[in-house]
Amino acid sequence: MSRARPLVVIDIVGLTPGMLGESTPAINAVAADGFMAPMDGVFPAVTCTAQSSMLTGALPCDHGIVGNGWYFRDLAEILFWRQANRIVRGEKVWDVLRRDVDGFRCAQMFWWYNMYAAVDYSVTPRPIYPADGRKIPGIYSQPAQLGEQLEQRLGDFPMFNFWGPASGIQSSAWIADASRAVFEMHAPDLMFVYLPHLDYGLQKLGPGHPDIKDEIAAIDRVAGQLIDAVRARGAEVMIVSEYGIEPATHVVHINRVLREQGYIAVRNTLSWELLDPGASRAFAVADHQVAHVYVRDAGDIAAVRRLLESTPGIAHVLGGDDKKTWGMDHPRSGELVVQAEANAWFTYYYWLDDGLAPDFARTVDIHRKPGYDPVELFLDPELAAPRARIAFRVLQKKLGLRMLMDVIPLDADLVKGTHGRLFTDLDAGPVMISSSRDFARDRFNMLDVKSTIVDRLR
Repeated sequence: MSRARPLVVIDIVGLTPGMLGESTPAINAVAADGFMAPMDGVFPAVTCTAQSSMLTGALPCDHGIVGNGWYFRDLAEILFWRQANRIVRGEKVWDVLRRDVDGFRCAQMFWWYNMYAAVDYSVTPRPIYPADGRKIPGIYSQPAQLGEQLEQRLGDFPMFNFWGPASGIQSSAWIADASRAVFEMHAPDLMFVYLPHLDYGLQKLGPGHPDIKDEIAAIDRVAGQLIDAVRARGAEVMIVSEYGIEPATHVVHINRVLREQGYIAVRNTLSWELLDPGASRAFAVADHQVAHVYVRDAGDIAAVRRLLESTPGIAHVLGGDDKKTWGMDHPRSGELVVQAEANAWFTYYYWLDDGLAPDFARTVDIHRKPGYDPVELFLDPELAAPRARIAFRVLQKKLGLRMLMDVIPLDADLVKGTHGRLFTDLDAGPVMISSSRDFARDRFNMLDVKSTIVDRLR
């Protein structure tokens, strides 16, 4: 039996069936050769959960990725954006193919939980944190020399265009170019590529903004160059997305609600307040339109649930059997799992006075903040000269001085797009596109991505 053609799976974050049209000629060409179908996502509709479900064919109750971050009870710490693949439970698609296909080789380019995955080639962002407090852009790769080869060929990975106020097409273009280089050098049988660009504009501008068509066209050009390159070398292409993004029109400060009722404990540190989750009776780990609420004492659960159910902007409060029904019954989940109403989203803010906000609140700091913060995509509009402030901070850094890149606002109303809920409008949700018609169907399920890939390559 002849070996199956290589397959390149491209995750274009935020892409929906309703976006396909004049701005997407490259993506349209793939669909014309094969098919396009709307895809039912998983809850919560966030990056780490969606990617883990595609790779394992399982729900969060089985693979354990209940969000982009959660409360680690044994550490009494909230941790977001971990990177080790071992945190994802269950058999991944490459485990099956490595067992069933002689000589199978897989590459994973920037999909999350990338480090130490049982793949042959991987690259993922991994900043360097020297002891003097600096943050230096960097990547982690396996084999180790692969990252060095790519940066010699393409220049340094543009870390500050990957997330933050300077987020833009540059990072997705670098990832696409790096993926093309890895495919040319090593010819893997299966390659996963993560292109996050569209996510930025949708959250900053909102899906209805007239400039979004330009953002769609930009990612179509970048993806199209990669698609042309790999198809010229005999590969088939699958394009997936993780979720759709809806307009964000109102904010729910869920931790402030809990704090005002005495559930949250803080520590006064220097001139600010720090959330103390281990000492709190209840607190929320906010993640877009979903929040895990961890309640220390079982006797408080009913009261906390009543409080949240009466809070404007909250649609569902899940506990017990409800979590099972929604596929969220996992030890990492909160005692309660909360979903926002349409067009609402949750901040992590727990302070009641902005003057007591921690120093990291006004910086891009995805690991220190006890929740997801899309406001990191914006420069503080109240700063008189933000670019000059950034240049001064960079000069301080180059001179070896301690500095704080404090340019992020505390105005959650700036965010115009959000996600996490599941939609009933198929045109507004995730999508499956393939250059092959072999497994075409009218509607896909995200949990079938793994088996589809296996059937294609086995």
